[in-house]
Amino acid sequence: MKIYLTRQQVRQVDRRAIEEYHIPGVVLMENAARGVAAVALRMLRGRPGRRVLILCGGGNNGGDGLAAARHLHNHGCAVTVALYAGEQAFKGDALINWRIVQAMQLPTISARPDSIRASACDLVIDAIFGTGLAEAPRDPFPDVVQAVAQLGAPVLAVDLPSGLDCDSGQPLGACIRAVRTVTFVALKAGFANPRSRAFTGRVTVADIGCPRALIELVAKETRADCAAPSPRTGA
Repeated sequence: MKIYLTRQQVRQVDRRAIEEYHIPGVVLMENAARGVAAVALRMLRGRPGRRVLILCGGGNNGGDGLAAARHLHNHGCAVTVALYAGEQAFKGDALINWRIVQAMQLPTISARPDSIRASACDLVIDAIFGTGLAEAPRDPFPDVVQAVAQLGAPVLAVDLPSGLDCDSGQPLGACIRAVRTVTFVALKAGFANPRSRAFTGRVTVADIGCPRALIELVAKETRADCAAPSPRTGA
């Protein structure tokens, strides 16, 4: 049976996995990154350059992208990290992975539209916004979306395409169009909306270590019961 979770239910799963099951948030992020890297490597088969541009926002979605950059680099990919927010935006588990990226001296650029257009790549990984996004992203995001589309490279979205509403499956404004999406824990509620497929492409659910019993329990709860903020979930 397919499980669909709302934004608030995802927060509940993350929070309870950390607080009740004592799973460190950085472990969940590491597992998420491994799931993204595994799909990315499959998408890169047959592409000799294996050049990957990873767009990272300042929240934990961006942290997932930073951790995936490390794994892809270790697999021989030519990785470039494009920061949508300044490095000062990283906190907690995302900051840990930013420090690792710095220590590994992975190439880093600003995710400005002109920098993106100048990037030769075989794959784009979208890790700008996560399930926490609930309103239309401000400038320069629409220009970033256009620049990514102009690259002509396939896009792999982390958790859900940036700009897509988790609960409705509708774009909140400008929205990244991915050919593949690696989503975490369970399908998102908005993925039941057929319109979302134009933005998500093929969806893979990655296990990041949250207990199955917890996911099934939270899936039965109402949104009102799931209002507490998550240590992991963010835009």
